[in-house]
Amino acid sequence: MSRNKFWMVFGLLVIMAMALAACGGTAPAGEEPVGEEPAAEEPAAEEPAEEVGGFEIPAIEEGKFNVAMVLIGPHDDGGWSQAHFEGLDYIEANVPNVHTAYIENVPEGADSEQIFRSLSRKGFDMILGTSFGYMDPMEIVADEFPDSTYIHISGIKSNMENFGNLFGAMENMKYLGGMLAGARAKMDGNPKLGYMATFPIPEEIRLGNAIALGMKETCPECTLDVRWINTWHDPIIEKEAAASLFDAGAQVVFTGADTPAVADVAQEKGKWGVTYDWYGSCKIDACLTAPYWVWGPVYAEITEGVIDGTYTPGWDYFDADTGALGLFGFMEGEELTPGVAELPEEVIQQVRDLMAATLAGEFTRFDVFSGPIYDNQGNLIVPEGEALEQVDLDAFPEFGLDCKYCMKWWAEGITAELPE
Repeated sequence: MSRNKFWMVFGLLVIMAMALAACGGTAPAGEEPVGEEPAAEEPAAEEPAEEVGGFEIPAIEEGKFNVAMVLIGPHDDGGWSQAHFEGLDYIEANVPNVHTAYIENVPEGADSEQIFRSLSRKGFDMILGTSFGYMDPMEIVADEFPDSTYIHISGIKSNMENFGNLFGAMENMKYLGGMLAGARAKMDGNPKLGYMATFPIPEEIRLGNAIALGMKETCPECTLDVRWINTWHDPIIEKEAAASLFDAGAQVVFTGADTPAVADVAQEKGKWGVTYDWYGSCKIDACLTAPYWVWGPVYAEITEGVIDGTYTPGWDYFDADTGALGLFGFMEGEELTPGVAELPEEVIQQVRDLMAATLAGEFTRFDVFSGPIYDNQGNLIVPEGEALEQVDLDAFPEFGLDCKYCMKWWAEGITAELPE
């Protein structure tokens, strides 16, 4: 090409570049505007996350079975919520083609209803609600979204279609924990125990009664005091209530709440705490033991059943032979805590034998609550030869259910009164 033709072509390119820049265009493919730096590409705008009441609603994954969990506390609370969160992880790791998500720190009541409805609108196939106070909101939303499945933990309601209740026989583990605590208190020469309870609902009363019944097996002279804290998760209130029970004379204190606070306070006081919910909660020397949940296998089985249509929500109450319940120090691969290892060998063996029967399905929740059982006023509640039924464990008389020995009484040895 001659020099004149070169400058002619070059001039035309400059004119084209200037014209394109003036009208907001771009240079021809493979070429850049002469005399300008290449324009930086702007990132594609992300779709704003949906928020409801200050909570971010997670998205589903198309083509997968989507499971959402709603937690009453933080997913890493060291107790109740962490045990459920690990169960959720277990689902995703063990059930093919499943996507999971969670929302934490969701209050019970109207706030949770908005969350359950928003998750349903997003398209989640199954929603797990992990607190008693989620029951009524889940029931309402389940009627609005018949194609989704709702599993409520610890309640008493079901529509026998897409909304059901799930819980397990934790009373067995609390009973065994009561045996250990009674033996420890007796050994220490201080026959006083404490129970930091959350809300006056059948669940908390039956677990307190199970502790007392176990306590009496190894320490007939022992008593059990109770403090109501009216919260599931509040580390400060939990510590204050635990300190109150210890300061009132308790040698061993149980918790019905979410965090390991009771063991932390026990360490400070030179006494013993019994934590709850999660195997990892019993991590300091002052922790005597921990009744705990293993939700993963149960959750996975239900998820598979919902996917293939073999699971119908209802009243699902599992025993320890499912492998979903444990007592720290007595399960495979666990060592006895220092406070239990010092107990008389016959007590340890008694608990081991009952644990083996429990895991084999030979000692169930109905064996824990078999007669004769007296209340703390001296009244015979369950005669010899009889036992509570499931409805008795779950109900107050005013619930309108046909319960004979409705769980609205404290067992012998409990020094507290029930709230009005």
